[in-house]
Amino acid sequence: MKTIDDLGDLRGKRVLVRSDFNVPLDGTTITDDGRIRAALPTLKRLLDAGAKVIVTAHLGRPKGEPDATYSLAPVAARLGELLGQDVALAGDVVGDSAKATVAALEDGQIALLENIRFDARETSKDEAERGALADELAALADAFVSDGFGVVHRKQASVYDVALRLPHAAGTLVLTEVEALRKAVEDPERPYVVVLGGAKVSDKLGVIGNLITKADKLLIGGGMMFTFLKAQGYEVGSSLLEQDQVDTVKGYLAQAQEAGVEIVLPVDTLVAPEFGSDDFETVAVDAIPADKMGLDIGPKSGQLFREAILGAKTIAWNGPMGVFERAAYAEGTKAVAQALVDTEGFSIVGGGDSAAAVRLLGFDEAGFGHISTGGGASLELLEGKTLPGIAVLED
Repeated sequence: MKTIDDLGDLRGKRVLVRSDFNVPLDGTTITDDGRIRAALPTLKRLLDAGAKVIVTAHLGRPKGEPDATYSLAPVAARLGELLGQDVALAGDVVGDSAKATVAALEDGQIALLENIRFDARETSKDEAERGALADELAALADAFVSDGFGVVHRKQASVYDVALRLPHAAGTLVLTEVEALRKAVEDPERPYVVVLGGAKVSDKLGVIGNLITKADKLLIGGGMMFTFLKAQGYEVGSSLLEQDQVDTVKGYLAQAQEAGVEIVLPVDTLVAPEFGSDDFETVAVDAIPADKMGLDIGPKSGQLFREAILGAKTIAWNGPMGVFERAAYAEGTKAVAQALVDTEGFSIVGGGDSAAAVRLLGFDEAGFGHISTGGGASLELLEGKTLPGIAVLED
């Protein structure tokens, strides 16, 4: 992939940057600014080079039209605080306000276009519609930098089509993400351990299938563990279960055994009568009561996972071990995160809920080898898929 250096002298040039500012909000308050902070190295580099920086990004899932709930105004304010300079916010995506805002930029200044998903053409399956939006975006700039890793698995106008229309490069964040994740997929230092959690097995089918041929151990926690336990014949009570995936999981267990890959399942779990209940207890996985649900891996499982992580040279983690948002059910996720901090191996936190958990639980991000900003994109790279937003940047 071409880098910013390949774009030459950028002083006075208009550079369109696709960032990922899809941050969680409580009203208009940003509750986790990790994705904004991750964008700073690329933006500062362009500003220091004297470029006129134009950022396009999305927030939430507006229905292809303006919606004040998803305005990027809170993002513009926070980005300005972090950069130490004003960030002008256009009132539209590519309309008169966007054109005027860009025209007013001086060298070393930055503007943010309003939520790109306020324009239905951004996510259209029709290439002509996406292309028309990409034409309008390209008309605002002289070069394009792709730095929104969280969207590079999407074939969308501001991610894919605009790169076909302008001199383009990968930003610092995208380069770092791809290098770290490809290291885990293509040439991991062994032993290679993958920790998978989250709610559903179906969300991870592709990555499980791919990693059975590549990892040395797969550690399974979170809600998805109960489908694995069911496949082994255990009672799982009212725990989250994908009954339609049980046969698929049985196939994975057999495939892993044949390939010599160890699938490590929890040996105990925290159970409660219902979600949110404080009436919980720890039981062995072969003793889950029929009227209770599992909400976290237990302490013995946390220790089991820790030992596997500490014995690895490369570790990739995607998905929490329990309902980490509640303190009572956060210990399993905390145990995995602490093991990643303590290991001498190279650790990758695969974005999404895992990255959110790291910050919510108070861990220093510097303690991890790499924290991804893209949940879906990181998963697809771990699956071995070709990502459109990366492919378009490659020679």
